[in-house]
Amino acid sequence: MADTKVENLSAILYDVNDLRLENRPIPKPGKNEVLLRMDKVGICGSDVHYWTNGRIGDFIVKAPMVLGHEAAGVVSEVGEGVNHLKPGDRVAIEPGVPCRACDFCKSGRYNLCLDIVFCATPPVHGNLCHYYTHAADFCYKLPDHMTMEEGALLEPLSVAVHACRRAGVGIGKTVLVCGAGPIGLVCLLTAKAMGATQVIITDISAGRLEVAKSLGADHTVLIGKEDAEVLASQIGAKLGSPPDITIECSGAESSIRLGIFATKSGGILVLVGLGPAEIKIPIVNAAVREVDIRGIFRYANCYPVALDLVASGRVNVKPLVTHRFKLEETVQAFETARTGAGGAIKVMISCSD
Repeated sequence: MADTKVENLSAILYDVNDLRLENRPIPKPGKNEVLLRMDKVGICGSDVHYWTNGRIGDFIVKAPMVLGHEAAGVVSEVGEGVNHLKPGDRVAIEPGVPCRACDFCKSGRYNLCLDIVFCATPPVHGNLCHYYTHAADFCYKLPDHMTMEEGALLEPLSVAVHACRRAGVGIGKTVLVCGAGPIGLVCLLTAKAMGATQVIITDISAGRLEVAKSLGADHTVLIGKEDAEVLASQIGAKLGSPPDITIECSGAESSIRLGIFATKSGGILVLVGLGPAEIKIPIVNAAVREVDIRGIFRYANCYPVALDLVASGRVNVKPLVTHRFKLEETVQAFETARTGAGGAIKVMISCSD
């Protein structure tokens, strides 16, 4: 049983730029739930966006909300009906729990469930705190040789697995990744693990491109003020031919335009990054060359694959963590993630003592 006297320190967003550390009651696990003593929580771009803007699209912070969804913790207590986990088990937490009953859930595309409950998406609390309850069947036990940080990084890695699946990445494919932020880098790692022959990655930061090279990128392109069609030609020249697949991770209009022009005729462009709700793109160019444009929304059935990629050693996510903070230093951690100070890529917060 959890000690109810232990404080449940939590990082709570009240309003734009108003992030506070406060104690809340330790929750009790319900039926088919577990109580988790949180260990590691990574800061996602969406967390920072809620902090600086108070909203993402139609998701608006209207009441105080605990942030955090890239997480791993230790089972502290199990609720009724939980048989596959026990206190002391270390688990990665898949943050979205669907209804399990709608057509999307039954067909396996539960990420499209209209009733999905997702950590740190208003009005649902996240798990940047000491104690948190979650559906037991969306917690994945970690093998002994995996670290808790690796467990937390299964969340962004699952986005990459879903993106590469939607893109049809496989043996012999050439891939362009637009954007060398955390998601772009895990897409690079995943594409290589899934058999891509060459991966070329773009960014506006030379420093991030150096990181991409160290992680296995075959080519890099520093984005300046060049025209998208000129850049597309440069990319094709580096690869020897236009890429079969483009995975766009920035959400910038200019980058999506580049993705369309760069992708080979009959190829696939997958949109991962989320930018403005409406943009201007060369849609006729994509249409007449039969470039398929596909979107993704989070992931479905990807956590087990992501876990296996890390556990087997095929994907090494450890270099992505550049900065570490304690829960009590959350505001400083968020500021580091926002500014990218010190070459920050993935900022990790430790919730345990």
